[in-house]
Amino acid sequence: MNKIITFTLILLSSCLFAQDLDTIRLYPPDLQSGKLLMQALQERKSSRAYADKDLSLKDLSNLLWAANGINRPEEGKRTAPTSRNKQELDVYVVLRSGIYLYDAVKSILIPVAAGDYRAQAGMQDYVATAPVNLIFVSDLERLGGDASDQECSSRINVGYVSQNVYLFCASANLATVARGSVQKEPLSTTMKLRPGQMIILAQSVGYAKE
Repeated sequence: MNKIITFTLILLSSCLFAQDLDTIRLYPPDLQSGKLLMQALQERKSSRAYADKDLSLKDLSNLLWAANGINRPEEGKRTAPTSRNKQELDVYVVLRSGIYLYDAVKSILIPVAAGDYRAQAGMQDYVATAPVNLIFVSDLERLGGDASDQECSSRINVGYVSQNVYLFCASANLATVARGSVQKEPLSTTMKLRPGQMIILAQSVGYAKE
């Protein structure tokens, strides 16, 4: 009984902490910015050193739209494909101020947990100092089918989103690296994920350290 009461108090306090964060309204994507595709492909690379500077709201907005935003509003379709258009992928954004869920339809960041949880987003030292860590989560319940097909499809689909991030960062002179090393259990708890939600990949983004 004591354990149940303690767990309930933890959940209640985490909800209160999330309420301390404001919803972030993102800018519309700047479709005229960035480099040509072939130049971005030439400059695409992984970087693990970041300047101690938060991403501007404009850069963050463009980044998230490029990653998995809606590019065909009349159909509700995204910049990255998913198997049978199930759109099972969610992008969580770990910032210095807290963790947010990217709502591509409303173009907002929904507060999830207040506080600096960047260290939970990976196992390398630079992760805790990167201004943005994207956590790609698959909601397996949206996919249907058997477990092996669900996981295979999700990993393929996350690859599309991650490559979108790489190309955007190359185009916008940002540094990024995709990472499979994530502290999944504590981060899943902090993010309040359901059993049917699975962390697939993480990706750090920021301004390059000079």
